[in-house]
Amino acid sequence: MNNVSLVEWRDEYRKDFISLSIEWLEKYVSVEPVDLEILNNPEEYILSPGGAIFFAQIDNENVGTVAMIPKSDGNFELAKLAVTEKCKGKKIGNILMEKGIAFARERGAKKVILFTTGTLVAAVNLYRKYGFVEVELQDNKYLEADIRMELQLK
Repeated sequence: MNNVSLVEWRDEYRKDFISLSIEWLEKYVSVEPVDLEILNNPEEYILSPGGAIFFAQIDNENVGTVAMIPKSDGNFELAKLAVTEKCKGKKIGNILMEKGIAFARERGAKKVILFTTGTLVAAVNLYRKYGFVEVELQDNKYLEADIRMELQLK
């Protein structure tokens, strides 16, 4: 396997952030208006409020991404976790998950939340592997999400 490196958002990665996310959404669920709003305005929804977007790279090519969206309570939503199809099976999703969780922990968050759908069995299992548990579905802005999961950090 080629070495995977992690890098933070740079404006020249904007197209990759959008294309990686759209590729994943179109394959597994659908692209919702809220997805497009976030993807097209990452500064407003993710970066300026104190969040981050990370990319996994192989040979200087962005092959995966994850966004950590700050919430009003000081916690973070892990969102837009996507790995290009050609790199599936290389544990890149794990690397991105670990980076996102570490980011939230470094900023003193008490928990990380995420929204998903039960039809994405592999994704739900990945989240469980990292300690996420299902909780009551609330504050859900996604039409297709039917599961809310949380990871307690403190």
